[in-house]
Amino acid sequence: MFIDYAIITVKAGDGGDGCVAFRREKYVPKGGPSGGDGGKGGDIVLLADEHIHTLLDFRYTRRYKAKRGQHGQGSNKTGRSAEDVVIKMPVGTIIKNRKTGQIVDLIAHGQRHVIARGGKGGRGNAHFVTPTHQAPREWEPGRPGEEMEISLELKLLADVGLVGLPNAGKSTLLSRISAAKPKIADYPFTTLVPNLGIVRIDEYKSFVMADIPGLIEGAHAGKGLGHQFLRHIERTKILLILLDITSENIDDDYRSLINELQSFSAMLVQKKQLIVYTKGDLVPDQPTYLQGRRTLRDGEILISAVRGDNLQKLLSMIWTTLEN
Repeated sequence: MFIDYAIITVKAGDGGDGCVAFRREKYVPKGGPSGGDGGKGGDIVLLADEHIHTLLDFRYTRRYKAKRGQHGQGSNKTGRSAEDVVIKMPVGTIIKNRKTGQIVDLIAHGQRHVIARGGKGGRGNAHFVTPTHQAPREWEPGRPGEEMEISLELKLLADVGLVGLPNAGKSTLLSRISAAKPKIADYPFTTLVPNLGIVRIDEYKSFVMADIPGLIEGAHAGKGLGHQFLRHIERTKILLILLDITSENIDDDYRSLINELQSFSAMLVQKKQLIVYTKGDLVPDQPTYLQGRRTLRDGEILISAVRGDNLQKLLSMIWTTLEN
């Protein structure tokens, strides 16, 4: 199951209490204070892990709590600090403090962020001795660890985003030019979750492509499936707009897609676009067929993912656009 949004509560550990104690040695009948400090509470640490691809775990575990530090002891012994709690999450997760609005973006594997800091340990009575107060019984409790409610929003990291109406051939294209194996069938909404594929141009050149469920009119307002995944193409550098060449209303299809992108986020329509006409294998005589319908301009190409027509040319167009 692909889950890309969750809300959890994190609570760092409280600090341990300071100790009240006095030296009691054989030849020191009236020894001074020897109460040690409490240990520090454990932090809550967020860790980006490239091997995790969904926020599913956070649907079942919604509260994370670190242990408190140990209390101080006599003989000026400081309590042991508690271990940190490390929470792994996908690369591309955006964390937001729901109270302050502060945002953290985990964009690299291994990136760590302390989201909640453990409380400091309290001081023992050894800290409170003065020339006129030789046997203090004062001590400090440990300070509380930070606690907060945070939202987790996953935005996949990809260079190229595939955008199209349902059944426009996005999954077929992704499966032909990468090692990804998305579900493919001849009916709308075959793709139910985003798919990522690594496309290799040669030994040294590659990019990541994201396929999201097809968009329909009103997607930005919640219709269909694509709206809930549009966030996953917000980070892409290029959008591949896939249009079915056999459609009777290609221009309307394009306007509909752009309108949905614009309605979701104005930034999406400002991205570089390549127009890809798909299903060229269903056109009997391509030059004659196209002549009566449209002239391909720069940044446009007709392909057949089924037969492999123009796929290498498309990859070259994508790579050139990425480099520029």
